[in-house]
Amino acid sequence: MRPISLAHLTFIDLAPPDLIHLAADAGFASVGLRLIAVTPTTPGYPLMHDPRMMRETRAAMSATGVTVNDIEFVRLTPEFDVLSMDAFLSAGAELGAKYIVTAPYDPDLNRLADNLAQFSEHANRFNMAPVLEFFPWTNVPDFNTALDIVARTHDPQIGILLDTLHFDRSASCVSDIAKADPDRLPFIHLCDAMVMPQYSEVDLLHTAREARLIPGQGQIALAATLAKLPADIQIALEIPMARARKDTNQIALAQKMLAETRVLLGELPSN
Repeated sequence: MRPISLAHLTFIDLAPPDLIHLAADAGFASVGLRLIAVTPTTPGYPLMHDPRMMRETRAAMSATGVTVNDIEFVRLTPEFDVLSMDAFLSAGAELGAKYIVTAPYDPDLNRLADNLAQFSEHANRFNMAPVLEFFPWTNVPDFNTALDIVARTHDPQIGILLDTLHFDRSASCVSDIAKADPDRLPFIHLCDAMVMPQYSEVDLLHTAREARLIPGQGQIALAATLAKLPADIQIALEIPMARARKDTNQIALAQKMLAETRVLLGELPSN
């Protein structure tokens, strides 16, 4: 069975060492770690400024064999300063991360592409590559726009992070995936959700941050999307479920997420 990663947002209240132990207990091979907070009300874990937690995180990795697939969350804003990212990048290199999740928050798409290219060149010195994630509520709202931004950088190492929730809720089509070089799609964020005729920004943000569903429990055309992606693409489960996390044993919930994903992938029989 293919190795699957656990994105930090799924259990964002867990510090990195605890997330790694949970991932190991549930059968995940790797994790994504959020070192930079995304909102004022959700945590980030700045290992670059916390030597004790960095030691505990590396000890958890050593004890469990769980690796770090990616680190996040870098906002590409008009004021973005690539040199300010050195401590973050050093932490990622120490963790052995492969990828850095970046997000588009700049209305000037040419400047956005330039900053992304500069960041990629800098990150390469730390043996990591950025992926650009798109969000329906930003100025890079869909897959095609993300593909255009990445093409403008003229850097083949920069990838696109396709999140199945954002892909479904944007003006993206499954047929668009064929436009991308497979090397541009190193991994995806997989989840499910109910499908509505339209969404407000409040709806989009609420579902994205705390109300997703386990693959197979919603209405997103996941099988059709996966069929168009590279067969060996790395899968990371990003399934924040605020209510379920409060009411359910976390290891049992993580195990259920992984098992239901393997059913979707055809690796386990459905009950």
